[in-house]
Amino acid sequence: MEKFISFDEIKKSLEKKETDCRSIVQYYLKNIQTKAHLNAFVEVYEQSALEQADLIDQKLANGNAGKLAGMVIGIKDVLCYVGHEVNSSSKILKGFESQITTTAIQRLLDEDAIILGRLNCDEFGMGSSNENSSHGNVLNAADESRVPGGSSGGSAVAVQANLCTTSLGTDTGGSVRQPAAFTGVIGMKPTYSRVSRWGLIAYASSFDCIGVFSHTVKDNALVMEIMAGHDEFDSTSSRKSVLPYSQLLHFDKKAKVAYLKETIESPALQPEIKANTLAVLEKLRLEGHNIQEVDFPLLDFILPTYYILTTAEASSNLSRFDGVKYGYRTPNSHNLESMYKQTRSEGFGEEVKRRIMLGTFVLSASYHDAYFTKAQKVRRLIKDFTENLLNEFDYIIMPTTPSTAFKFGEHSGDPVAMYLEDLFTVQASVSGVPSISLPNGKDAQGMPIGLQVICNSFREAELYAFSNYLTELTA
Repeated sequence: MEKFISFDEIKKSLEKKETDCRSIVQYYLKNIQTKAHLNAFVEVYEQSALEQADLIDQKLANGNAGKLAGMVIGIKDVLCYVGHEVNSSSKILKGFESQITTTAIQRLLDEDAIILGRLNCDEFGMGSSNENSSHGNVLNAADESRVPGGSSGGSAVAVQANLCTTSLGTDTGGSVRQPAAFTGVIGMKPTYSRVSRWGLIAYASSFDCIGVFSHTVKDNALVMEIMAGHDEFDSTSSRKSVLPYSQLLHFDKKAKVAYLKETIESPALQPEIKANTLAVLEKLRLEGHNIQEVDFPLLDFILPTYYILTTAEASSNLSRFDGVKYGYRTPNSHNLESMYKQTRSEGFGEEVKRRIMLGTFVLSASYHDAYFTKAQKVRRLIKDFTENLLNEFDYIIMPTTPSTAFKFGEHSGDPVAMYLEDLFTVQASVSGVPSISLPNGKDAQGMPIGLQVICNSFREAELYAFSNYLTELTA
């Protein structure tokens, strides 16, 4: 079977009866087996995926198949799918079977998508390299000595290596966009509240978003429009109407685009990434778009704000994993207190424990106002500044990451160096606005470079249309 890059190619092949859904699933299953060393999938739902494919083939024959008939999707190991294990790539949830299906996944199933398996990630979504998983490292298919990014590294590599058509990840501070940049695929984080979080195992509840990886903007837009919308199970989900993003990809206006001086001039920025970003801005300028440099004086405060608030929320959210009701329980305890302590000490990995302790510290009575309250105020300043900028400009463009994919172990002993990998992605997360990472060439070592585009809240349709235009402009 030929290699499918887009869902449009799959649909055409199905319409011409050159293939069927079972054959498509078998094609991806063979790829997964051939590339098993990449460690992207931690569990493959072979039997249920083939059963789904047979049912959808019958629907196609009857003419009543859904919009996603033939699309094969992998899901990050923090998204619940009833009857299947989910453990957030953590020892503490080993063997836990989902009791519910994530709303976003259910909506895809309702349109006849095929769920192929669950994908490796940093434990509880905490990491920028996929080196923090109880299932082991995911390898970057472009260079197996380098990380795929995190925390949704398995989701990115699954699309990069053609192990599924699209995949779902989650983005708290860049966990879809950063691995998308490192692997040369498209990664989208929607507006906070645009997609229901029901069924997502929480890391930081006021930041977490379910996002999409794909090879094409159109596929990404299609999956997003089906997942998005209000959900009665998630009180934070927006009631704003959802546009048919995949049908609104034509872009024919002159845009007003800002780029942040502080990101382009950052000493952490790899020279090739700077050159490729400036090249895109110059192409846009030559096409008649209004490109302006703007100052963003709050850049240095974004990372501290993000890590104070997310670790605080993680400390609260992860307190439920204590060995009492489900998941791992230490066999070495001698009383209730030791059971709690040893279960959490043995069950959580080092990075998760680091963030829980940081979060507990900033929430403590002595330091609550000095850290957590102050960070909330700074978050509001960052959000207001970003939204004011986006009221003046249509889009903000910047690099997705300061560097291309680094080698395994390069930042493992230096948490601060690892946290700096989120330098350019956290602004959209702190502000709650949508952001997408697009492929933007390669560096001298052949590693992918990402270009990030941000727009104002609930303007996903405009962001997808401009992104589609950019991919054609830079092709």
